[in-house]
Amino acid sequence: MRTAEGGPGYRVAVKDLIDLAGTPTTSGSKVIAATAEEAEADALCLAGTRRAVEEGRCTIVGKTNLHELAFGVTGINPWFGTPVNPYGADLVPGGSSSGSATAVASGEADIAYGSDTGGSIRIPAACCGVVGLKTTRARVAVTGVRTLARSLDTIGPMGATVAAVSEGMKLLEPGFAPSPAPASRIGRVRFPAMPYIDQALDRALAESEISVTEITLDDWDDVTLAAMTILGAEAWEEHAGLWRAHAGELSPDVAARLEASSYISAEEVAACWERARSWVSQLGRIFEQVDLLALPTIAEAPPTLQDAARLTEIRYVSPFNLSGSPALAMPVRGGDHVPPSLQLVGPAGGEELLVATAAAIEAAAGSPPG
Repeated sequence: MRTAEGGPGYRVAVKDLIDLAGTPTTSGSKVIAATAEEAEADALCLAGTRRAVEEGRCTIVGKTNLHELAFGVTGINPWFGTPVNPYGADLVPGGSSSGSATAVASGEADIAYGSDTGGSIRIPAACCGVVGLKTTRARVAVTGVRTLARSLDTIGPMGATVAAVSEGMKLLEPGFAPSPAPASRIGRVRFPAMPYIDQALDRALAESEISVTEITLDDWDDVTLAAMTILGAEAWEEHAGLWRAHAGELSPDVAARLEASSYISAEEVAACWERARSWVSQLGRIFEQVDLLALPTIAEAPPTLQDAARLTEIRYVSPFNLSGSPALAMPVRGGDHVPPSLQLVGPAGGEELLVATAAAIEAAAGSPPG
C-alpha cells in the first residue's frame, strides 16, 4: 500500500455521503451541491481514519461519486458523471457506491468507504470485481452520514482484496481483527443464476475445503419486497421536502422512485417490519446449523448502461439489510470478463468470521485476474 505521494500507508477514498471536515457533502446531487457548505467536522465513522492520517499510516485522497442521494443501484449520475467501470466503459459500475468501487478497482485508492442500505456496497463490488463489506446494522456509527433510510443505513469498506477490506475495517473500528480461523460450515443458497456463476462459486468453496451444506431460504421475494418498501418509505420521509421543491432537478429515476415511495402507507410499513421479525427468526435458526451463508451477489454479468435497469432484477442483497446481517461480496475466478461475485453472509456481529473466511477462500481459490 502507498499514499498518493508514494510514501507508506493506505490511500483512502470517502463516499460523498459521509462528512469530511473541510469539504462539502453533496450526496451526488446538483441540488444539494448548489448550497452545500464545508463540513465543520468529520463523520463519527472517520475518527479512526483521521487518527491514522495524523500518525502517517494513511492518506485521504478524495471523495467519491455516487448514485444521487444513494437511492439507486446502477451508479449512473447525470450531474457529476457516471464512474467508469474498469471492465468496460459501457457497463454499469453499480450503485450507489459506484465511485468507491471504481476507485479501488482502478487503483486510485487502496481502501474506499461506501454505504449499504439495500445493497449499495455489494452491488458495485460485484459489478467492478472488488471486495465490499456491508457491516452489521449499527456496528459502525452513521452520525455525520447523510441519511437514506435510517433503519437500514450502514457503512463499510471496499478494496481490491480481502486484506484491503480488513485494513479498512481496522480504520473504521480500531482494534478490529479477523477471526483466527475461517468458518467450518457454510450453507450454500441457490437462486436462479447464470451457470458459470454457480460453477465459479461452487469451485471456490470446494477449493477452500470448507464443509458446504445446501440451505433453502423461504419467502425470499416477500422479504425482498419488505426491505425495499421500508427503504422507500424512509427515503421519502427523509427527502420529501427536496422532492417537492426540486423534483425536476433530480435524476429522473430518483425523482420517480421518491414519488412512488410517497404512496407507501404506515400500515404497509408495519406489515413489513412484522415480516422482518419472521425473517430474522428464520436466519437465527439457520445460523444454528451453519456458520455462514454463501450465494451469488448478482445473478449474471453486470448489464450495459443502456440496459441498466436490468440490475434491479438480478441482485440478491436487500434481505440482509432488513435483517441487519453483515455480508461480504468478493470476486472469484470464472467467466469470460467480469469475475463472478460470491456473497458471504453471517449472523449479527460476524464480520470477523466473514473476513477470515473470505481471506481463506481467496487464498485457496486464487484471486481473479485484475
